[in-house]
Amino acid sequence: MDTQQTIVVALGGNALGKTPQQQLALIQNTAKSLVDMIEEGYRVVITHGNGPQVGALKVSTDYASQHGVGPEIPFAECGAMSQGYIGYHLQQAMTNELARRNIHKPVVSVVTQTLVDAADPAFQHPTKPVGAFYSEAEAKKRMEHSGDVYVEDSGRGWRWVVASPLPTYIVETDTIKSLVESGCVVIAAGGGGIPVVKTEAGYKGVAAVIDKDNTAALLAHDIKADRLVILTAVEKVAINFNKPNQQDLDVINVEQAKQYSDEGQFAPGSMLPKISACVNFVQQTPAGEALITSLECAKQGLLGKTGTRIVA
Repeated sequence: MDTQQTIVVALGGNALGKTPQQQLALIQNTAKSLVDMIEEGYRVVITHGNGPQVGALKVSTDYASQHGVGPEIPFAECGAMSQGYIGYHLQQAMTNELARRNIHKPVVSVVTQTLVDAADPAFQHPTKPVGAFYSEAEAKKRMEHSGDVYVEDSGRGWRWVVASPLPTYIVETDTIKSLVESGCVVIAAGGGGIPVVKTEAGYKGVAAVIDKDNTAALLAHDIKADRLVILTAVEKVAINFNKPNQQDLDVINVEQAKQYSDEGQFAPGSMLPKISACVNFVQQTPAGEALITSLECAKQGLLGKTGTRIVA
């Protein structure tokens, strides 16, 4: 089958693990599922989360700075570093898996910047804790010095909190599109992209966390992908989740997805942002559709045999 459809695949954290060692082991299996899609004839663009990875990098550099053995690395730079090392692992695993199947396709990772609006209200209400834990006294000293916001985090200490603004544009869109059209498998926009704002001098990195599913939907729309595929821990989306009347969903349209969201059927921290991203993509791409399923079921989902499809 040679569909030559372009799909953007958003990998959930379960595909990557929490440490470099765990990631390297898990990613071999992840690569098999991704290469299954390529083998079916799809042009594949891969995005991924980076929560544990960027967190570990920030904590490590904060610790080094606290103990005078290294510099404190800014958060945007930690995002770029996480894109690099996740991209390296994915690139290597996929290159090896493609070679095993005698498929000749280059795999490339693009360090990707995502534009956010400096006036986004999220910057006035930061919510995402990042980096090392501090005592209350140290946190207050840091707040005075930097103007950053620190909050007490679950009895473990005080942490810096950053904003979660909406993505508006992916700076490397044209590059990604050209690479896809030339036959490359592209890994891009990891962790939602490195957040940047536009200034008179050009782009500038900011401390923020962009929702990866929102960025995946934006990327899928802007490169004119046919499908957005969000891979998560479950085979299908369900309503009345974990209740006796749980119902798995095969196909829902945009209106149904909005209705279920309004009813509170989807958890804000997990399924709701995925549903919202799919709705955004389908609304802006009426001929396209979105799929939510597990990594293991990705190929069967694309063939229409499982998963939850969101259609116009």
